[in-house]
Amino acid sequence: MNIIFLTLGVSIAIALLFLGAFIWATKKGQYDDLTTPSQRMLLDDYEITETKKDEKEEQVK
Repeated sequence: MNIIFLTLGVSIAIALLFLGAFIWATKKGQYDDLTTPSQRMLLDDYEITETKKDEKEEQVK
């Protein structure tokens, strides 16, 4: 029965260690995405329509 308490204590200690490491890494910016914002301007997610040109032609007529 004592081994259950020992393994439970060790597993909780390891879990707290990993939680602390995750919080530390998050605060230090390890999970910041530095690549995508610079590449986002190269990708077109939408189709450009020429509505302004059509509106100007209608106003002239």
